[in-house]
Amino acid sequence: MVSKNYGNDVLAGDWRRPRKGLIPEVPAEPGLVAEDPDSGFCGAVVACDKSGVTLEDRFGKRRVFPLAKSGFLIDGEPVTLVRPPAAPGKPARSASGSIAVQGLRARVAKESRIYVEGVHDAELVEKIWGHDLRVEGVVVEYLEGVDDLPAIVEEFAPDEGRRLGVLVDHLVDGSKESRIAERITSPHVLVTGHPFIDIWEAVKPAAVGIGAWPRIPRGVPWKEGVIAELGWGDDTGAAWKRILASVNTYTDLEPALLGRVEELIDFVTAP
Repeated sequence: MVSKNYGNDVLAGDWRRPRKGLIPEVPAEPGLVAEDPDSGFCGAVVACDKSGVTLEDRFGKRRVFPLAKSGFLIDGEPVTLVRPPAAPGKPARSASGSIAVQGLRARVAKESRIYVEGVHDAELVEKIWGHDLRVEGVVVEYLEGVDDLPAIVEEFAPDEGRRLGVLVDHLVDGSKESRIAERITSPHVLVTGHPFIDIWEAVKPAAVGIGAWPRIPRGVPWKEGVIAELGWGDDTGAAWKRILASVNTYTDLEPALLGRVEELIDFVTAP
C-alpha cells in the first residue's frame, strides 16, 4: 500500500487549514486508507477507540495515532478522523424474554385480572412478568389459597370485557385443586396451573444452588420440611427471599410454570 501523489510538497504552507476553512470529520471505518502527515505512515484503519486509531500498511505493520483534529490526510486533503458510530445493539429484553419497552409508563389497569394463590406466587410473577403486565395494564392479585375460588369468581362477575385468569399450585389429576378448578365453567375465566406442590419448586434447583428440591413426607409442612432438609434454618420468609433473589430471568424457572403464566396473560389481554 503506497501513499497517493499529493504534489511536490504536501506540507508546504498550513496543510491543516483547507482552502475553504472547513475540516471534514470522517468516521474511521475499517478499511479506510489514511496517512499521518508527520511520519508519512499510510495505511488502512483496522481499529478505532477512544484512545486512537490503528493503521496497517501494506507490509502488515501497524501504528496507533491519536484522533487529533485535522490529524490525517485522505486523498491529499486534511481530515479529522472520529470514532465511527456504535452499531445498533440488540433490543433490550425484559426478564420474561420479551422486548422491553423503553421509557415505559404503566397503562391504566384493565378490568381483567390474574389471580394467584399467595404472596410468593405474586412476587415471582411480578419479578419475571412485571414489565409485560404493566405494558398490558394487567394487575395480579393473590387469593390466600383456592378453597373459596368459586365464590371469588362469582363475586368478580367475569364477562367478555372483564376476564379472569387464575394460576393454581399443584393442579394435577385427582388433587383437591383440580376438583375446585372443575367447578369453574365461565368461558370468561381460565383456570390453569403448574404441577408443583408450591411455587418454590417452579424455580430451577440450579438457580438456587441445590441439586434438587427435597422430597418431603406427607404430614410434614412442605416449606418447613424443605428448609430443614437444606439446612436453611427455620425461617420460611428468609428462605423465600433467598430463592427469589436467585431468580433473574425466565431461564431460572421451570417450563411448566412459564407456559401457564404466558397462557394466562394471553387470555386476559385477548381482544
